[in-house]
Amino acid sequence: MLGASLRRLRESRGLTREAAGFHIRASESKISRMELGRVGFKTRDVEDLLTLYGVLDDAERRSLLEMVREANTPGWWHKYGDVLPGWFNTYVGLEEAASVIRTYEVQFVPGLLQTTSYARTVVQLGYPDDSAQDIERRVHLRMQRQERFTRKDGPRLWAVIDEAALKRPIGGPAIMREQLHHLLEVATLPNITIQVMPFRFGMHAAEGGAFSILRFPESDLSDVVYVEQLWGALYLDKREDVDPYLTAMEQLCVESTTPGGTAEILGELLREI
Repeated sequence: MLGASLRRLRESRGLTREAAGFHIRASESKISRMELGRVGFKTRDVEDLLTLYGVLDDAERRSLLEMVREANTPGWWHKYGDVLPGWFNTYVGLEEAASVIRTYEVQFVPGLLQTTSYARTVVQLGYPDDSAQDIERRVHLRMQRQERFTRKDGPRLWAVIDEAALKRPIGGPAIMREQLHHLLEVATLPNITIQVMPFRFGMHAAEGGAFSILRFPESDLSDVVYVEQLWGALYLDKREDVDPYLTAMEQLCVESTTPGGTAEILGELLREI
């Protein structure tokens, strides 16, 4: 990733993000977003940073500048730009680059684990004024996001689902029955772990609500915490902000069901429908 390369070069020169930002007439936060791949790259900015970082070899500069073109090439999800909120567009890009995603959900089954029928019901609830065509485009986007997680070589997905989300009758009995069967099926995949936070634990470490933690294959890239709100989202990458969520997630995993316990709860819920 171009952002990771720029970060390594900056740190090798002992420069702060603030100093790098000043050099290209930008803010420290812009350098942070560039290094995380959360903003587009301008060739002039990268050229100036490479000079600042002492990258003078023509071949090395050409290689890194070619990465600018690749980084600015729109991802597959950009074709859904008409129905994809700008704040969520950033998340999908991060999701595509992540090697591990850990998520806690209390309201719905996580989007990456939803069936088509369940997803359609959720989307219709969130966008009641959308046309049928736009609803289907939103659902299709969600299904496409799932594809890489169901491949054998896909990234790791670790989901903790509050029991409340599994008992909430989204779309009616038939849709819920299909959704629970789907969870049982995907939980057998080697790269997907599903746990349930049961009611019997009462208060727990994530009383603040749903969140996701994204980890990337580049070891020098920090984790990103994603917290979705009604019409926006928070992206946290500073260590002091990320650590409390990591601690909460670890505690959730300790308190939630084992894989065998998850299957047991899902089976009980199926019998109740």
